[in-house]
Amino acid sequence: MGNKKLMLGNEAIARGIYEAGVKVASAYPGTPSTEISENLVQYKDDLYCEWAPNEKVAAEVAFGASVSGVRSFACMKMVGFNVAADPVYSAAYTGVNGGFVLCVADDPGLYSSQNEQDTRAICRAAQIPCLEPSDSQEAKDFTKLAYEISEKYDKPVVIRTTTRLAHSQGFVELCDREEGHDFKYEKNIGKFVMLPANAIKRHVIVEDKMAELAKDAASFEINKAEYRDTSIGFISSGIPYTYIREAMPNASTLKLGMVHPLPTDLIAEFCSKVDRVIVFEELMPVIEEQVKAMGIACDGKNIFTRLGEYSANMIREKLLGQAPAAPAATDIPNRPPILCPGCPHRSTFYTLKRLKLHVAGDIGCYTLGAVPPLAVIESCLCMGSSISSLHGMGKARGPEYLHDWVCVIGDSTFMHTGVNSLMNMVYNQSTGTVLILDNRITAMTGHQDNPSTGKTLMGETVPAIEFEKFCRGIGIENVFTVNAFDVDELTKTIKREVKEDHLSVIVVKAPCALIPEARSKKKCVPNPDKCVHCGACLKPGCPALTRNADGTIKIDATMCNGCGLCRQLCKFDAITEVE
Repeated sequence: MGNKKLMLGNEAIARGIYEAGVKVASAYPGTPSTEISENLVQYKDDLYCEWAPNEKVAAEVAFGASVSGVRSFACMKMVGFNVAADPVYSAAYTGVNGGFVLCVADDPGLYSSQNEQDTRAICRAAQIPCLEPSDSQEAKDFTKLAYEISEKYDKPVVIRTTTRLAHSQGFVELCDREEGHDFKYEKNIGKFVMLPANAIKRHVIVEDKMAELAKDAASFEINKAEYRDTSIGFISSGIPYTYIREAMPNASTLKLGMVHPLPTDLIAEFCSKVDRVIVFEELMPVIEEQVKAMGIACDGKNIFTRLGEYSANMIREKLLGQAPAAPAATDIPNRPPILCPGCPHRSTFYTLKRLKLHVAGDIGCYTLGAVPPLAVIESCLCMGSSISSLHGMGKARGPEYLHDWVCVIGDSTFMHTGVNSLMNMVYNQSTGTVLILDNRITAMTGHQDNPSTGKTLMGETVPAIEFEKFCRGIGIENVFTVNAFDVDELTKTIKREVKEDHLSVIVVKAPCALIPEARSKKKCVPNPDKCVHCGACLKPGCPALTRNADGTIKIDATMCNGCGLCRQLCKFDAITEVE
């Protein structure tokens, strides 16, 4: 106790979970939240943690643990909170037994997400308290406080973080693990069974608890007024608060650690003591609108954007009239994201492009199949949507329309929500060709396991779900497994199945090139004497391949993973494999 350690925000949250005496934690990996669960594993002697198939399941696991009487935790990114909304909204009515806390990581700036949604707005709609830390120390402290609030006010509580907090570092004081937070389970049908007759009574309790919490929040230490120069008073929370302190250190600030419900009495008092009120919050005007609803004049989104991340320079520019520094001149070319050398998805997308097929895509690193030079994915909405989209197209336009379409979905995404979409195709007698891109790992978020890999977050070896058996088990007769790098067989199978008026699944299987034990021991080497400068090997866009000045092919040995795709495409034996 008393030691300090430099920690990521995510690492600090994991430490807070451990110190709070939590016993069950469930999550689905999603940047920027993934490292929380990965750091929890080091405490597995004291708590159980798992990867769930999706966020809904994770929230339900944590809810069940809470009902049994222990402190529990669920973790996800903000779009995963949408998936978990079904149990979470109802858990706000049931309340808790043991403390129930969720961490939801928002992504202002869209570093790794498909939208910029604001978790605070969902917490308001769901009637769930929301805390927002500003640094790593607060990340740990607020996590522990969330359990106290959860148990005192009988509510699940959300810790909201953002990419900047999750992935920045700060010193954190380490404390001992707390024990003795287990609660006895007592049968209470009126509380935990959300039949309409029970829910209507619980709604009254929800409103009362939120009102009580809003009143008490004025005295919470995490909500604090800092009076300095009172000509300007900022209301802020989370990372944006740190930008105010950097850009205008003499300004007065009302730092809100709880962003729902707001401490209205404290806000009114603060605003009465400053000449001008400015609400500085990323994304939606969640705080600003409530301050204005209190009858208090303030500035906010009339000055600052609703888009992306904020910064100290934004304050300097908008309020202090300081022009932003001109970007340094550079000749470095733009480097867009691209599939890794040796990625099995490259071979699949090259084949689909050569067959001139339209592709409905899904969420994963394979979404990069939408960018040049492959540019084959033409739609991507959310987890599991590729299969449902294909089904919708077929029902709208007829089975012949799908002779030019396929959908692709990764192994982890299929386990997440694709299974439901595929069952819908079977149930509603759909046609179409579904490609499950099985690279044996959840690659996009950093190589986490899932139900198809045969390993758990705790390191246990378990039976792996086999896609071909699963698909046949739900009634699909036409199921095929093909090596992603067998271009000829892959081409033949897709070409045949896409013209059939039945439902077929092609499991395109090859491990992610970054899995250490799956890396090839071979390298591809060019033979310039046989190269005819046709460029066939360059079409898949592997970054390991470039042209020499004379037009022959050059292969970077440090990047080559030995997948052999380029060798297959060369008809002149100008590329060979070596150990």
